[in-house]
Amino acid sequence: MKKFWLWVKSLFTTRYKVTVSFNKEWGDSDDRTYITKKIIVQKEKHLKFRNEDGKIVEYRSSAGLNYIIEDYEYGDDL
Repeated sequence: MKKFWLWVKSLFTTRYKVTVSFNKEWGDSDDRTYITKKIIVQKEKHLKFRNEDGKIVEYRSSAGLNYIIEDYEYGDDL
């Protein structure tokens, strides 16, 4: 029953897959990937969002951030 409810709810909510890299190289061991409910702040040097657990995640950098934001659909691999 819970799976059915999550499926119905997922039809009406948008989720994002956010990948943050701490250097200029994509795909190495320092990259972090999150599934987010809401992007709160998206600027060149500041990124703040709420993850699926409801926790706020925030990244700041004076030199600029390297991140990718993509639409996420349930069932996609991380």
